[in-house]
Amino acid sequence: MDLTVAICTHNGADRLPDVLECLRGQILTESFVWEVLVVDNNSTDETSRIIRQFQENWSVDVPLIGSFEAQQGLAYARRKAIAQARGKLIAFLDDDNLPTETWIAAVERFGRCHPRVGAYGSCIQGQYELEPPPNFKRIASFLAIVDRGKTAFCYNRRKDWVFPAGAGLVVRKQVWLDAVPTTPVLAGVKGKSLRGKGEDIETLTYIRKAGWEIWHNPEMQIYHKIPARRLERQYLIRLFKGVGLGRYPFRALRFATWQRIPIIPLYFLKDLYELLLHLFQNGHLLRKDIVFNCEVTLLWWSLISPAYHWRLWLPDVVFKRYPKVEKTTDSLI
Repeated sequence: MDLTVAICTHNGADRLPDVLECLRGQILTESFVWEVLVVDNNSTDETSRIIRQFQENWSVDVPLIGSFEAQQGLAYARRKAIAQARGKLIAFLDDDNLPTETWIAAVERFGRCHPRVGAYGSCIQGQYELEPPPNFKRIASFLAIVDRGKTAFCYNRRKDWVFPAGAGLVVRKQVWLDAVPTTPVLAGVKGKSLRGKGEDIETLTYIRKAGWEIWHNPEMQIYHKIPARRLERQYLIRLFKGVGLGRYPFRALRFATWQRIPIIPLYFLKDLYELLLHLFQNGHLLRKDIVFNCEVTLLWWSLISPAYHWRLWLPDVVFKRYPKVEKTTDSLI
């Protein structure tokens, strides 16, 4: 098996059909073997029924496999996918991602032509139910809207650890097994809770530290459906709070064990300076500009992050080398 497309979903019965239809319509895939794996992350709706319904009418050339992960959290669902995927490359889609008809072909071609790439991301355009607020481009990447040009490039190791989005991300299975711990520090989105956000950056940090390149591939095109509720103030503030709270764990992963506690005051001063400067320059927008409110929320909860994750100050507890993922075939539908 050359490639596995892994869709992790929680209560995605109303979204999953559109993604599967996009995968059913892929072209230029005759030269390699691929499969689709849907991981039901403890859904309480009709997700399992939707999976079985599509399996009954699916193409025999591309297996459609269903799996169940009871431990809720995107990080756990993706680890289930890694354990059960048969492909050498694993391409992740969320249940609100609509890949173009050549996405699979572009995924396979790039992985075959770039053997030193451990992970690579897609170009993601927003498909908005409502018009986003002014200046939304400043925060669009936090909603997995990523358009970084028409030329493929390797992410710079020294440029503030910028990474591709988890939506549309492709990893080599063996690279994940060798580099990424079985137990995540950040669990990812859990139902309506966004406090575990940052699991994608955590994963890519492990892969980069293992010496693998991480790339952007603009030929892999995806449309990300953004419903109106995700543009509401309440949701956006919760999102940026979750991202801010997750900042200390993946920042700490960049450093040796003895460096992790000393970096806390350095990052605290950096975030405090940026927060105060942002308020000084644009404080008059605090009550009326949702984008500015999101940026302030991110900086404030970044300050709080080390206190929130105080247990992570114990390197021998959290940052030890966990056992690797073991390949399993249980819980397959």
